[in-house]
Amino acid sequence: MFLPFRFLRAAALCLSLAPMAGEAAAGEALVAVAANFAEPMAALEAAFEKESGHALTVSTGSTGKLYAQIAGGAPFDAFLAADSERPARLEAEGRAVAGSRFTYAAGRLALWSADPALIGADGAAALREAKFRRLAIANPDLAPYGAAAMQILAALGLDETLRPRIVMGENIGQAYAMIASGNAELGFVALSQIAGEPAKGSRWAPPGSLYAPIRQDAVLLKRAADNEAALAFLAYLKTDAARAVMERYGYAR
Repeated sequence: MFLPFRFLRAAALCLSLAPMAGEAAAGEALVAVAANFAEPMAALEAAFEKESGHALTVSTGSTGKLYAQIAGGAPFDAFLAADSERPARLEAEGRAVAGSRFTYAAGRLALWSADPALIGADGAAALREAKFRRLAIANPDLAPYGAAAMQILAALGLDETLRPRIVMGENIGQAYAMIASGNAELGFVALSQIAGEPAKGSRWAPPGSLYAPIRQDAVLLKRAADNEAALAFLAYLKTDAARAVMERYGYAR
């Protein structure tokens, strides 16, 4: 029996549009990421997309500002914060999928200057000597790394002494930019921001005893409960391959 040509053409078109057997449909996810994690996120994004076939769109900013955007209805699918407080709050408010929250990284702080001679082996001494006009930090009301910086200064008894010299960026990325540009002689940045620059400037890693652990939590947002790309990416963050990338950027497990 011969089939009409128009039928054959339609059938061929349907076959050409259908996915191959066993081929998973690629998905997309919009991920809100704390500014301190921007560089490792770029590496993780590329590796994840290559491995999974999914596509991510990343938006970075201060944890406080990203939280406010999510609470205001911004269409993010997953949130990688610089603290544990905001993801927990989103979960409690019903804006995140219950039980999806986990710690993906532990952040560390560094005192950094673009001047190779400004910070010696004892960074606390450099702060006490105060041979600088401006000390950059992230806004402690918006960014956990800024709050940690103020904890360090308070532990050293320098928070009030140095307060007139403090300049604030909205997030840790802006604090880094102020130091890199010379608008501030030194400041507190995420260790991850300078992990790949061993020969640039001078630095000091404050003891962990001077500030509360920076536990960074991720959470799946309610609108993405069935988003395969977002689910797959959060699962990828728990793999040894992803953790190796984070460690390379100075994050602890």
